[in-house]
Amino acid sequence: MNSIPFSKNNVRIRKNVTNALIGFLTEYETSKTVLIHSVKYAGLLRLIQIIILIYSVIYLLIYEKGYQKQSTAIISSVTLKVKGIGHVRTPENKSSIMDVADYIIPASENNAIFVMTTFIETDQRRSRCAESAQLKQAKCRNSSDCITKSFIANMNGHWTGRCLFTSKPTAMIGAENSTTGLCEYEGWCPPEDDAVSPTFIRGVLDFRIFIKNFIEFPVFGVKHKNMADDLKPCVFHPKDDKHCPIFTLDYIVNQAENDSNERDLMLQYGGVISIKLDWDCNLDRNIKICKPAYSFARLDVPYREKPFSVGFNFRYASTWKHERDQFRTLTKAYGLRFIIATSGKAGKFDFIRLSLNIGSLVGIFGLATFFCDIIILHLSKKADIYRMHMVEKIHVKNPYENQQQASNNSSEQNDGIHSNTNSNVKTELEYETPRNGIISMEKVVVSRLNSPTVSTLS
Repeated sequence: MNSIPFSKNNVRIRKNVTNALIGFLTEYETSKTVLIHSVKYAGLLRLIQIIILIYSVIYLLIYEKGYQKQSTAIISSVTLKVKGIGHVRTPENKSSIMDVADYIIPASENNAIFVMTTFIETDQRRSRCAESAQLKQAKCRNSSDCITKSFIANMNGHWTGRCLFTSKPTAMIGAENSTTGLCEYEGWCPPEDDAVSPTFIRGVLDFRIFIKNFIEFPVFGVKHKNMADDLKPCVFHPKDDKHCPIFTLDYIVNQAENDSNERDLMLQYGGVISIKLDWDCNLDRNIKICKPAYSFARLDVPYREKPFSVGFNFRYASTWKHERDQFRTLTKAYGLRFIIATSGKAGKFDFIRLSLNIGSLVGIFGLATFFCDIIILHLSKKADIYRMHMVEKIHVKNPYENQQQASNNSSEQNDGIHSNTNSNVKTELEYETPRNGIISMEKVVVSRLNSPTVSTLS
């Protein structure tokens, strides 16, 4: 029973699929275009299109070089050299000369360099002596105080357990008129006294730093350097000689820190400065034209913020041996540590990249029509009229709805027939007369029944 409708459905589906496939291959569809004559909306559309066009062409294509293939992958190598002669005043009121080997510590680093500006030197010998008076835990009244005390991080050597008394008694905190001593230690004597003012290296601001930077962009296979082939003696100047890779220490410090008081403290107690080289190379031109942009910034915490550990310093020693005795000069060095950072990008014309960006710009250009459609269809006074011409509504009903509608129509027709019959009877009854009431009723009935025998009654 159900096989026939099922086969009809298969035939209909097969036919629809065939028609859709033929239409896909043989028919061309276009979007509906509605032409609206309005100076207001046309001017708005052109204004938005001009803004998008200027943004797309000037900024995206020209300024951002949307026609180039760009890469930020860079391989860099930096070498730093410092030139300059400094001098210090000795306790004997003499001048001691210091050259590069004295104030560059260590002699070579990777992408960094340290320039010593001040220092504290202590000549020591390996032996036994009293601890530093600045260490409160080293104060004692007898030898038992040195034995019972635990390890202290700031001790200068291994404590022997003896309490040494100096010729000048020291008043113990909280105990008046009591002589105190200092615990003895075995190590390098005498201990360092870093409370004294460090010795300043004069002429340090006139030192010159030579920055040699070699780079490679592996994506394009291009190598370059920040130096000219015929480099002559020069000093960097932001206007007169902005491509010279030689900088004075004074210029770098002034660029990194604007506060003069902070600069003085940096020279006295040290600091950390970043030197950044930023490359932006257009490989469509000669590579020799490309030069880096130099920038300087301070990395350590300013002294005005009172940090836990100020400046930058470290200790190093020069050790030697005479006969059986060992000696050394312990130096606490304060200075400026320069850290080099290199970044960059390169771009070269690429047709595929240009095609992709133009396609994107065409899509962005369509935003003008999108915004105008929103205004016309939803915000304008005649939005209903525009919507009527621009939007067409088609109501497609399913088979169930069609069957339901057909049943409703047949019911309405039956109801109409019955209602018409009753109304006819009622109408004829209203116009009958008392005299002919029976005959008229019989005629109505006879006419309804279409019986031929009724005629004899008349």
